[in-house]
Amino acid sequence: MRKLFLCLLLCVLPLTGCASPDQPVEDDRLQIVTTVFPAYDFARAVAGDAAEVTLLLPPGMDSHSYEPTPANILAVQSCDLFLYLGGESDTWVETILTAVEPEGEIMRMVDCVPLLEEQHAEGMQLDPGHDHEHEHGETCEEEHLHEEEGERGEEADGHDHGAEDHELGAVTGMDEHVWTSPKNAAVITRAVGERLAQLDAEHADRYLANAADYAGKIDALDAEFEAFFAERGDRTIVFGDRFPLLYFADAYDLDYYAAFSACGTQTEPSAATVAFLTEKVRQEEIPTVWYIEFSNHLVADSIAEATGTQTAMFHTCHNVSKADLEQGATYLSLMKMNLEILKTYL
Repeated sequence: MRKLFLCLLLCVLPLTGCASPDQPVEDDRLQIVTTVFPAYDFARAVAGDAAEVTLLLPPGMDSHSYEPTPANILAVQSCDLFLYLGGESDTWVETILTAVEPEGEIMRMVDCVPLLEEQHAEGMQLDPGHDHEHEHGETCEEEHLHEEEGERGEEADGHDHGAEDHELGAVTGMDEHVWTSPKNAAVITRAVGERLAQLDAEHADRYLANAADYAGKIDALDAEFEAFFAERGDRTIVFGDRFPLLYFADAYDLDYYAAFSACGTQTEPSAATVAFLTEKVRQEEIPTVWYIEFSNHLVADSIAEATGTQTAMFHTCHNVSKADLEQGATYLSLMKMNLEILKTYL
């Protein structure tokens, strides 16, 4: 289906690419096209008014299920710099890149920082429907086959362990959510500044200065996170949701439990997963069950109701709502909001 869709798009390209005499003169500034909100925010902070930055992923849209439009393909093909994430959620981007050859340069955020291996945490629900291929060519289903067999063997002893019985620490690929660590966000911002300076020497000093300024503000926020967590003895968080915050947890030495993995597509965890997380909240007297943006937070609500605790949202910054975008939300403002919420609810 995806191949058929792409073929139809390519057939449309010659038509959509024809400019009429009445069309306005093209912007002669550097053209930057980005896929997800973090890439867009870092690029626009660095570019200022010296370049035009475009965000392909519509507000509120899940990048895993997004289908590119003919306009998307033309934008990627003709831009000066295409900045994208480079992970599993960018499957649709790889589809474009295999069909057309971009005229400009390509930059992946995952190439800017060291990557962490996504692991199966204790209590986490497996996602049998998740079939994205990882770099080594296996799917999540193939990787977890031996774990499923082990689970069936353990259930035979009369103990229904559920999803959390899968081997802890089992690697399921490289985690792509690199921006969730402010440390990484600052590094990526500076890398974008260096790339733009190379592409547009006339405005190089401006790009580098903007990058240093925005990265410096992110560094300052990182220091605030460090100070906050340094005062806390217990750094355990529970998400009744997906957990795309491995880099954030790693940066501040947090212990985490979650209903689903970062790339999970399931919305209903097993009874065993819910029971495990509920008991974890009770045993460790965790005051808040967390969920992420655009979630229905039903799982978090269920766990909180069973334990007499509260729920709160942690914004991963992967995407924003239309209202947030129009009101000028930035990576920095969203992460500052997260810090204030942590101070209130953690």
